Amino acid sequence: MNQHHSAVTEGEKLLTDSDVHAIDRLQETFDGLKAELARVIVGQRDVVEKLCICLFARGHALLMGVPGLAKTLLVSKLAETLSLQFSRIQFTPDLMPMDITGTDILQDSVAGRREFQFIHGPVFANIVLADEINRAPPKTQAALLEAMQEYRVTTLGKTFQLDAPFLVLATQNPVEQEGTYPLPEAQLDRFMYLIELDYPSESEEIEIARTTTGQAFPALRHLLSGPQILADQELVRRIPVPDHIYRFAARLVRRTRPQDPTAPPWLTPLVSWGAGPRAVQNIILAGKARAALAGSYMVRLEDVQAAAEPVLTHRVITTFAAQAERLHARDIVKRLVSETDPDAM
Repeated sequence: MNQHHSAVTEGEKLLTDSDVHAIDRLQETFDGLKAELARVIVGQRDVVEKLCICLFARGHALLMGVPGLAKTLLVSKLAETLSLQFSRIQFTPDLMPMDITGTDILQDSVAGRREFQFIHGPVFANIVLADEINRAPPKTQAALLEAMQEYRVTTLGKTFQLDAPFLVLATQNPVEQEGTYPLPEAQLDRFMYLIELDYPSESEEIEIARTTTGQAFPALRHLLSGPQILADQELVRRIPVPDHIYRFAARLVRRTRPQDPTAPPWLTPLVSWGAGPRAVQNIILAGKARAALAGSYMVRLEDVQAAAEPVLTHRVITTFAAQAERLHARDIVKRLVSETDPDAM
């Protein structure tokens, strides 16, 4: 670690011996977590890593994939191994905000009087899976997004704190878009990661059929607890970041903005709106979490490069010209990452 002392920003403390041991333990736990989930989930190791990065970085994720890719099973089993309370909300056009947050119900009290009592909604869990979030109207989406940002729920003038850790994983179906309410850019920005799930390979599909048509799934070991996850989230925040990594993340995000002088000429006709400052924060935080899960005591360039695509893809808004050329925001982000010089000032 000594060789990196001069590279770390002033004001950032280097890790203590206890922090180093905690990172080693976190890496071992993460390896155990992947092995445990592999008992019931075929493939998807990259998705598991990204979900854990969001959890330990205190971010939320948007899951994009066609139906039938075991998103619900994956998230519920992740919650099981982490000893966390899991809740699933199926978003529909008639879903109301109180269906998510909860509401006051008139009940008989012990004293015989009728009193209003608040009944917690499904958002009061540690890991919340919001299935097909773009199916519900904007008012209902906003109720969930307040909980994501503020870690609290306000209903009928009363405020209730949510238990930590709190992670929202929202799914969107990329195929059927009729009758949906797409999330506006400002709300998309609340999600740290866009995690895209693809079809399994042929061998994985055969293994899925073999696994899911036999006996019931085995019970998974509980590898972490809520208090330990909170301690690990604090540990992730303490991972030091070299100066050049901060510069690289800021420069990369600035190059997504077509009006910025550092944006490459090829990008201007393809992008109508680039990523905001929250993207830089999320790239750094995701880089810290990725480094910790890999057992690294400092954020490396490959950590922020790997974080760039899931952080930036849903924040880069493409033009009609890009869509006509069948260019996805992911392709633009990949090219920007490959072309951004990590050594440039």
